[in-house]
Amino acid sequence: MAKAKSDETAASSAQRRRDKLAALEAARKKEQRGRTIKLFVICLVLAIALLAYPVYLFVDDYRARNATIDDLGSSISAASCDPVAEHAATGNQDHVAEGTKVDYAETPPDSGKHYPTPAPFTKHFYAEADRPPVETLVHNLEHGYTVVWYRADAPSKQIKDLQRIAKTFGSEEYDPADKFIAAPWAEADGAGFPDGKNIVITRWTADPNDPSNPSTQQGVRQTCINVSGAAIKEFMTKYPVANSPEPGGV
Repeated sequence: MAKAKSDETAASSAQRRRDKLAALEAARKKEQRGRTIKLFVICLVLAIALLAYPVYLFVDDYRARNATIDDLGSSISAASCDPVAEHAATGNQDHVAEGTKVDYAETPPDSGKHYPTPAPFTKHFYAEADRPPVETLVHNLEHGYTVVWYRADAPSKQIKDLQRIAKTFGSEEYDPADKFIAAPWAEADGAGFPDGKNIVITRWTADPNDPSNPSTQQGVRQTCINVSGAAIKEFMTKYPVANSPEPGGV
């Protein structure tokens, strides 16, 4: 009798161990399934993000290229621009050797000595990493470009708005109406960027009936807190490419 009871107790204990092991195995499998599902969801989200980002960039680029400049950035009133300032220009056809550092009376400059070759017509927006020397871009000013200098550490929204505005100008073939460049002004370029402003719109103007006459040439500038496509358009309309020292230069 005692032996039968002992055998029954042993069998019951063995069953409890089997049940416990089965429960542990079930819990392990459940946890493993949970980890697998979480990993799958993470991979799915990453895959969607990787696919969605190029689509977003394409759509954003398409919208920018098909938007009118007036649609981009702040309104003229919200841009908080100072009145346009004009002063005597200097440096017409005054070329200096590549690598020469020029000290400009106005910073960022709107006229002055410059390098012999301007930046290419096809590029309208520069970041710090690829921007040509300041002296190169001053040559573009001489050829009738509107150069919008932006503070290199400006808020990202301001820089993004300026990138979108730059995309509204064509790059496939030469068109005087597309003489526009946005370029950063960094600490390494020197002091002088107006306090509290994020962009300076600049032009080098001349009498279209006597463009090479330096006595009638002016440096023109307008400083703004916020980027405004409408304000840039208004500025470019007031100071057309034809009113520049060398409007025919690319």
